[in-house]
Order: sequence, then C-alpha cells, then structure tokens
Amino acid sequence: MGRKNIWRLAKSDYLKLLPILGLAFYIAFIPHSNYPYPVHVDEWLHLAYSKAMLGTGSTTFVDPFSGQMTIGLGSNLEAGFHLFWGVFQQISGISWLAIFRYFPGIIFMMTVLSVYVLARREGFGWEAGLFTCLIPTTVGILGPAFMVPMAMGLMFIPLSLFLAFNFRTGWSYLVLFIFTCFLLSIHAPTAIGLVIILIPYLVLNLKGNFKHSLGITLAIAIPFLAPFPWIFDMLLPTAQSLLTPQPLPTYVDLPRVIQTYGYLPIAFGLLGSFLLAIRGGKKNYGLVLGLLALLVMLVTFYTFHYGLFIVYERGLMYMMLMLGIVAGAGLMAVRRIGLPSKPIGGSKSFLARNVGNILSLVLIVLALAIGIPDRQDTPYYHMIDSEDYQAFVWIRDNVSENYEKAILDPWKATAFTAITQKNVYTRIHAYPEPTDIKAYEFLEGGCTDTAFLTENGISIVYSRSSCNNPDLEEVRKNVYLV
Repeated sequence: MGRKNIWRLAKSDYLKLLPILGLAFYIAFIPHSNYPYPVHVDEWLHLAYSKAMLGTGSTTFVDPFSGQMTIGLGSNLEAGFHLFWGVFQQISGISWLAIFRYFPGIIFMMTVLSVYVLARREGFGWEAGLFTCLIPTTVGILGPAFMVPMAMGLMFIPLSLFLAFNFRTGWSYLVLFIFTCFLLSIHAPTAIGLVIILIPYLVLNLKGNFKHSLGITLAIAIPFLAPFPWIFDMLLPTAQSLLTPQPLPTYVDLPRVIQTYGYLPIAFGLLGSFLLAIRGGKKNYGLVLGLLALLVMLVTFYTFHYGLFIVYERGLMYMMLMLGIVAGAGLMAVRRIGLPSKPIGGSKSFLARNVGNILSLVLIVLALAIGIPDRQDTPYYHMIDSEDYQAFVWIRDNVSENYEKAILDPWKATAFTAITQKNVYTRIHAYPEPTDIKAYEFLEGGCTDTAFLTENGISIVYSRSSCNNPDLEEVRKNVYLV
C-alpha cells in the first residue's frame, strides 16, 4: 500500500468509526461489566414474558408471575420485543444471560452506526456517532445499556429519518411502513417519538413536494390504524388524557437529565443546531425542528404537566439522541476552523492548517474525560446475587411442577419467576404493595404461619433467614417445600 493510500485510509471515516463503535459497546456494557445477570427490573420482566410466550407457543399466555390473568396483544404492547428475542434465542442457542449481558452493547453499536449512516451524507457522520455514544443510562429513564424495547427502538429513529430524508420511492415508503409496524409491536412510545420528530419535516415538504410528505404520512400513519387495531381503540382515551394534567414523576427530572448528558455535548448541540439552521435545506431544518419539537413536548409536560407520561419519560432519550446527531454538526464546524491565509508565496504552518482538528481533539478528549467516568459512577441496583441465582436454578431443575407458587423477598420475586418460570405470591416492580408487606412479615417472623401458606396456595418458600416451621421441609439451603 502506497503512502498516499495509507494517508487516505487514515483520513477516512471508517478508521474513526471503529473506536467509536467500541466506545458505544463499552458505554452500554458498564452496568453489566461486573454483574452477569439482568440489572433492571424491566429486564427481568421481559425475560419472564419471553419465556412464557415461548412456553405457550402463542402471543397470548397466562401471567407468569401470578398464574391467573391472561396477557394478550391488547395488554402486552411490547409483545413484538418478547417474540423477537424468544425466536432469536431459540434459533441461535445463545443463553439468556449472554443475551441480556452483551446484546445491549451490540444493539447500541447498531444505533450509533445508524446515526452515522444518517449524518454521513451531511458531512458529520462519525462526529454524530461519537456524541450518540454519550447517551446515559439510568434506573429512572432507562437507556441503551439495558435490554429493553426502548433501547432497541432507538436505532430505528435515525434509520427512518435517513429513509425520509433521502428517498422518494414506493420501496422507501414500504420500508418506513415496516419500521413503524415493528416499532409499534415492540415499543409504541418510540413510534410516537418518531412521529413527533418527523412532523416538522412533513410540514416543510407540503409545499414543493406534497407527494413525498403524503407518502411518509401514510407510511407512518397506517400502522397505527390497520395492523394494530387495539392501538386504534386507545387513541380516544389517549387524546382525552392530553387534556388532563399529569403528575410529574420525581425520578425523571428534565434539567437533571440534561446535566447527566453533559454540558459540553449540549454546547456542541446548540452550535450544531445554529449552523444547520444557517445552512438551510429541508433535511437540516428537519433535524433542528425535530429536536425542537421534542424539546417543546418535554418542556410542556415538565412545566404545565400536559401530555403523555410515558412519552415524556421516554422522550428524554429521543431528545438526547437527536441532540447527539446535531452535536455532530457542531463538532464538524469546529474541525473546519482555520487561521487566515498567509501572504502570497508563504505557506501555512502545521498548526495553522490543523487548528480546527487540534481544537476538536482537545474538546473530544475533555468530553470523554468527563463523560466516561460519570457513566462509570452511575449507581445501579442488583436484584439478586450469585447465591440467589444458584438457588433459583436448582428450584427450576429439581422442584416438580406440582409446586407452583413461591413466597420470597418481593424484591427478588421478578427474577425468581424469570429463572424458574414458577408463580410468586407477590413481587415489587415500581413500588411496594400491601401484599409485599405481608410477605416481609411472614419471612421475618420465621415462616411460622402455615395457615397463611395454605390460604394463598403457596408451596415453596425461599428465605435467606431461618424458617422455624415443622410443616416446611428444607430440601436445599434456603429452599423449603410445604
């Protein structure tokens, strides 16, 4: 390979993209780096639902936790996510633990790659991908580091924008239709977020390219009405809820989330928005106004409490995704900074020729030096430890189906069902219920209340504390059968 080809390779986007993809995987892997099990309670929930769907062989199945109510497409709006990963696990043979530990990083790499594909045509592909890597993951707002539908849906936003911005054929509208259908099947709020982002671009195309605007509108509107009729039934109640003030969640604070993303990436986002607006063009305006539309929606809910809670909660993630994309334009502008030309006959020094690149490198290092430790220091809870996991696996493999319902620490019960596929008396998901208090009282009282077990059909007790009940047989450490 000649010197010219080596220099051309060094300047290419692909050489920059590889470490950016590596960074994306690492950022998403942080919560799982020292913990081999699913982290967030939602991850355990999706694992339990996927296993239940596979065990039943249908998208309609009995609730794996209570063993009572039936869960179908109308009540499980993330059924596509459970079906997709259930089929994937069966075909690939990859263990569930490996999927939930490593695939958030792989999915996030694909999201960053899709951002690169979108922004590359505008000249800031790797820059946008870099800032996308800094999207945080927290227990409150979730994020790309968790194996949840929202994280998977993120990658389809830039891909859909890429289709809408650059293609005007029937095939592109068909693919956009398929993307919207898939988003609705795995995570409807992401599909709504995509609609909010695309609305300004559709309005811009009404004059001069009405057919394109109509094509995009039909591609994203028909899935809401035709393939998913239960979503159509939800439209009127949803519209009515928009007129009712909603309580502001204490764990989802808009200013705090912006601070978590980082002031330097936000500064680049503001610069990029300004420069894209100056540059003009429907695509540039579409990116800036799409970000602005999300911001208006979030500020309206945060300030006046009008809107959809779930769209506000998840919209924070979509806003940071869009902010990362336009921040790439800001970094591109900084890279192109140059010192004034020297008089005729003179030549610029290396510093003069590369002042923008040097400044960009310094700012990138500073952003990563602040952002990566912040993400490493983000606190995450662990629902079970290795002792719990080994006990649950033993119950799954050694306790017969005649023992159907267990009582244990309600905080660990979601993971228990996901591993054993046995029902539980109660579990904590978002906040404690009265039944959770009763469970703690039973366990802390030495498991002595046999009548309580009989009345509630409980046949398995798991307790890390001692159980002093002659009606219970300890078949393994901490595992008791009635």
